[in-house]
Amino acid sequence: MSGGGNTAYGRKAFQRSRAHFTDRITRDGRDGWPVEAGRYRLVVSRACPWASRALVSRRLLGLEKALPLAVADPVQDDRSWRFTLDPDGRDPVLGIRFLSEAYDRRETDYPGGVSVPAIVDVPSGELVTNDYQRITLDLATEWTDLHREGAPDLYPEPLRDEIDQVMAEVYEDVNNGVYRAGFATGQEEYERAYHRLFQRLDLLTERLSGQRYLVGDTITEADIRLFTTLVRFDAVYHGHFKCNRWKLTENRVLWAYVRDLYQTPGFGDTVDFDHIKRHYYQVHTGINPTGIVPVGPDLSGWLTEHHRAELGGRPFGDGTPPGPVPEAERVPAHARP
Repeated sequence: MSGGGNTAYGRKAFQRSRAHFTDRITRDGRDGWPVEAGRYRLVVSRACPWASRALVSRRLLGLEKALPLAVADPVQDDRSWRFTLDPDGRDPVLGIRFLSEAYDRRETDYPGGVSVPAIVDVPSGELVTNDYQRITLDLATEWTDLHREGAPDLYPEPLRDEIDQVMAEVYEDVNNGVYRAGFATGQEEYERAYHRLFQRLDLLTERLSGQRYLVGDTITEADIRLFTTLVRFDAVYHGHFKCNRWKLTENRVLWAYVRDLYQTPGFGDTVDFDHIKRHYYQVHTGINPTGIVPVGPDLSGWLTEHHRAELGGRPFGDGTPPGPVPEAERVPAHARP
């Protein structure tokens, strides 16, 4: 999710920018960035669904110590994501006030906005990558030497073709679809995105009515990518983005599916509903000029029984759940059910 130009949201046609910095951090270091514990810093906003993918993957794989975390303020300004949650408004490791400073150290006058997730090289202070589509796949496949014991295989090789296909459909119609609807500047543009979104959600409902997870019988990258949109659906997309054919709580299958994941260690413990709501309603002034943040929805239902285990499946395959959330990374009590 990009920072900057907040007043333009809802006033110009929406187009998802492709990641400009696509270097990869790999086991062999072929792009000049070898996997190395403690060398890099993952910069996220807990408000952003694209960054939340990296948060979930990092937790499931046990990379908290190997890839330290920087959390940006959910309410950015036109200078980009800022570190105003930290003392003196600076990231304590990188020493910068704005994520754009790491971008500028890598390249001046770069195209596109300043987006999260971003991985920064600590020694140089330079951005390494903002490739939100690739970061989590590399965490699953290139960082394996640093995975915790019992880490799940989130991108199993025999299922990759099917996972890729499902993720492509979810990306186009759901992950990106809610934004196309929410940032539409004309009725036809909005309705086109709206109908594609709910057609895809209908198909996902049918798929998930008979199986616990999207592909195979374990959690994969496909589930992570769908989860980060669904967990925001009623809080922001239903009202703020006008995706209101139904609330997620009114779809028996998807509501049970997302609760199942939310209650799985590594998913719900990364979600900050306070950050989510404040970002969308306070930053998108072109859509919500008053900046008023709604009090609801009621979050208590997230912890209710989902009965999805009756479909079988093994959340972590032959692995185990991640351990407790590190104290410094716990979501405040007021921001969760």
